[in-house]
Amino acid sequence: MTASQHTIAGTVLTMPVKIRKANQHMAMFSVDADAAQQMIDYSGLQVCRYLPGRAMVVLMLMHYIDGDLGQYHEFGTSVMVNPPGSRASGPRALQSAGAFIHHLPVDQAFTLEAGTKIWGYPKVMGDFTVAEGREFGFELSIEGQPVIGMEFRRGLPFRLTPRRQSQRTYSHRDGVTRETAFEHTLDGVRTRFGGVRIRLGDHPYSKELASLGLPKRALVSSSVDHVQMSFGDAQEIS
Repeated sequence: MTASQHTIAGTVLTMPVKIRKANQHMAMFSVDADAAQQMIDYSGLQVCRYLPGRAMVVLMLMHYIDGDLGQYHEFGTSVMVNPPGSRASGPRALQSAGAFIHHLPVDQAFTLEAGTKIWGYPKVMGDFTVAEGREFGFELSIEGQPVIGMEFRRGLPFRLTPRRQSQRTYSHRDGVTRETAFEHTLDGVRTRFGGVRIRLGDHPYSKELASLGLPKRALVSSSVDHVQMSFGDAQEIS
């Protein structure tokens, strides 16, 4: 079968798109499920109620260092959702849940065009200020408006043998909901309970995060020194 191709800004991308090196900082939060559902109702998907009345939201900063889309920073707000048609609930439901991408600012035009055209991701241009030291931190603004700042305390090494894992993300753009399967390998993982400080700005994205009860204590936070990823084409599901 011939691999699909997409032309972005004059560059031909052959699927799957490869990310050879990236690093990641992530925090998971337990939030009110009804508030999360209201935020993503436009997608037609249902939040995964992993506990009665609770949903899982993930805030993540990625720094892509070597990959087919170039170097860039990306901040994502993801809500864990059930596969289309599923009404699963309870802790085990998270095993089959996927991540619905609600916010996805980036700082480079090429990945913005690729992300919106190929996968329907909600990429917009943002500005990132990153500080690395005893604590890793970053600030994101969009068109001069502060969105969020996060500081991560260093976690403890999480011993695991790097292995390729399959997951799925969901997106909604121009009235169409899409599913994208991807694979990733994580190496150099550190994790801890809590471990994150959050400051929200006055951007509309900030107000949406506040509607979920943020800032609040994270269930868990983590950092990953070396991430490899592979993304296939998006599939329309509605």
